[in-house]
Amino acid sequence: MTAAAEVLLPDMTIHDFGKFGVWQRYTQITPESAREIEELGYGTAWLGGSPPTDWDGFEQLLAATDSLVIATSIVNIWASAPDDAADDFLRLEEKFPGRFLLGIGAGHREHTGTYAKPYDALVDYLDVLDARGVPREGRALAALGPRVTALARERSAGALPYLTVPEHTAQLREILGPDALLAVEHKVVLDEDQARARALGRQGAGFYVGLSNYANNLRRWGFDDTDLVAPGSDRYIDAVVAHGNATQITDRLAEHAHAGADHVAIQVLGDDPLPSLRTLAPLLTEQQA
Repeated sequence: MTAAAEVLLPDMTIHDFGKFGVWQRYTQITPESAREIEELGYGTAWLGGSPPTDWDGFEQLLAATDSLVIATSIVNIWASAPDDAADDFLRLEEKFPGRFLLGIGAGHREHTGTYAKPYDALVDYLDVLDARGVPREGRALAALGPRVTALARERSAGALPYLTVPEHTAQLREILGPDALLAVEHKVVLDEDQARARALGRQGAGFYVGLSNYANNLRRWGFDDTDLVAPGSDRYIDAVVAHGNATQITDRLAEHAHAGADHVAIQVLGDDPLPSLRTLAPLLTEQQA
């Protein structure tokens, strides 16, 4: 960080993410559903699908809620310029202090023609955010491997791993140390019919075995080519999609907390996440006590 950046960085209200949040594509969440998510006790709404920095929904969601943190998961650094991201953050931080987190990441090699040297691009992006006065507490990085996780520790609030397992969570916590944010995503299907739950799990998670960053990470945790052929083996689906009854799902999500996660972002697979979120909320509230 440059001396000039140190002068520019403002003090900010520290986010209260809660222990559990909701991951949903930004095109699907509404002010009304965000308000119910908050009322159910979830601390953060994580907006997936690479929301653009000029999306007017950020302010609508924040205005519709009182304490819910709105976080991007993630803004794609190849699609959104860092100055635009800084403009968004500074405007929202001024109006809704401590309630907007700028999650950024390099996306997927398979989908981005300008993906070369993503680590260097992340560093350059962070340099611009520094120069514009976006504090490290106001941003976090999508991270799977050790190098970007260390960068997340040094230059941001922490790491936002996606499609992961508790063993990976434990490794990331070791790299991050005790103080950095570790907010992990985990998919959920509330259905005790195993075949039906796995089928829905494959609709939501089968796609990712074809993406090298996720497949390579999962190989570190014992998955092999027999697991990582679309739409994924039963072992793969059972690992990355918590399914069964509410108690079984809650116990699976708690494994991440026991492994060192500060926060678990729940992605309910299917058309409408709210019925499952309503059912899970009382058990997750007990976990937070």
